[in-house]
Amino acid sequence: MRKVMWAIVMVAVTVTGAAAQNPVSDSLRSSWNGVKRNIRESAELMPEENYGFKPTADVRSFGAILAHVAGASYVFCAAAKGEKSPFAEDYFEQNATTKAAIVKATNDAITYCDGAFTAVTDATAGDMVTAPFGSGQVPRANPLVGQIGHDDEHYGNLVTYFRLKGLVPPSSRRQ
Repeated sequence: MRKVMWAIVMVAVTVTGAAAQNPVSDSLRSSWNGVKRNIRESAELMPEENYGFKPTADVRSFGAILAHVAGASYVFCAAAKGEKSPFAEDYFEQNATTKAAIVKATNDAITYCDGAFTAVTDATAGDMVTAPFGSGQVPRANPLVGQIGHDDEHYGNLVTYFRLKGLVPPSSRRQ
């Protein structure tokens, strides 16, 4: 019994120590997991007939915001991966026009970004990469923070569109 208890304590210490080895990159992943959930659920929740909804003529429609987010996600996450983006920022805004196409683009972009967030560690977060949307070099964490911030910014837009349509947005549904 003493050996079993000792083994449990050692596993707990090892797991706790391993979790504490990457607090910065773990925090980035946690923030990413929250915002990607909001974006994904927004894409799925809004009825197709509201994908073209624009509160005013001078803003993007609900669907166009999601398409924009998908395109920008590739740019941010490609920079973090040290790759050339497989899509231009505006690719999906110009080519994904149905709910099905936008949901697919959203999910594919999330999967692509998952690779960047999974790969980063505290040791590699400071590695220099080419900046997204510009020139020069930035730490790898920069485009990841940019991705989270950009998605959060546009999720705020989506929340307003949900409310204007009399719908409860995903994050409020969970509370």
